[in-house]
Amino acid sequence: MIIDQHQRIHSYLRVSLIERCNLRCTYCMPEEGIPLLPKSHIMRNEEIVAIAKEYVDLGVTKIRLTGGEPLMRRGLDNILEGLQDLNVDLGITTNAILLDQHWDLLERTGCTKINVSLDSLIPEKMNALSRRNKFDIIMANILGTIKRGFQVKINVVLLKGTNDDEIVDFIEWGKDLPITVRFIEFMPFSGNKWDWNENGISLKDVLQKAESHFGADNIERVKDAPNDVSKNYRVKGAKGKFAVISTVSNPFCDTCNRIRLTADGKMKNCLFSNSETDILSAFRAGEDIKKVITDGIWRKKAVRAGMDEFEDFSDPSQNQENRSMIRIGG
Repeated sequence: MIIDQHQRIHSYLRVSLIERCNLRCTYCMPEEGIPLLPKSHIMRNEEIVAIAKEYVDLGVTKIRLTGGEPLMRRGLDNILEGLQDLNVDLGITTNAILLDQHWDLLERTGCTKINVSLDSLIPEKMNALSRRNKFDIIMANILGTIKRGFQVKINVVLLKGTNDDEIVDFIEWGKDLPITVRFIEFMPFSGNKWDWNENGISLKDVLQKAESHFGADNIERVKDAPNDVSKNYRVKGAKGKFAVISTVSNPFCDTCNRIRLTADGKMKNCLFSNSETDILSAFRAGEDIKKVITDGIWRKKAVRAGMDEFEDFSDPSQNQENRSMIRIGG
């Protein structure tokens, strides 16, 4: 088992395949972009599969591929075929732009759990948030993915004064679809100008809007899956669900089972951790990376990389020393 000093068992690995993306979302990538690492610093296809196997040997049962935009990765077919042989629960997080080009591959390799980032149902607003004009293809591919029977979750990063007026619209849109719309509280990363008072929308805010529109008696709590990061709800009688990932206002650190591996092979034992463990260099040097992995996770802090109090979490001297979101991988 991969266990930390707080007795949390880690069975979920998120692997970033690439730092590149075909969108420029304001909360994820600094407006000026990021300096891309040399290709030699990025995990090769066979290294991703081999390193993932080490994690599986230690007890990982679920792997999700992220980016950047993972569907842009050359050799994605080889990576997915290699991971399929590990017999894990396999999923991917994408912006959906290239999904229609990969449906057959994803089905064939059992990568059927698809999380899609969509921050507005209004084309002009979504295009402004992503700094690209891709709304129509994103929406068409979301609906096509649902139609093909994939398990789809929609990730909506909430920004006060930008898209919080669409909370009810998103719930309405997802009511009759077999999906979960997940509202994500805005989190601080390098270059995204995070200010909770100015930009934050909390779990409480989402529920107030939902109950005000649908009626409190018509909102029912849905049982969360083990280690779920979201609190799940449903409008009575609806096919779809909605959920809130309340990392800021109501963190779920006590049940965290996640490990992140960046595209350059650095392990982050917490999304907000400034420190990293260099797995790729150890692997290339022929070291026993199982010990490197378990030692790195053992040092994991109890709450948000040691930022226990909201004042610490809100301190730019602490929350801005991390990577930008696109270089972590979500």
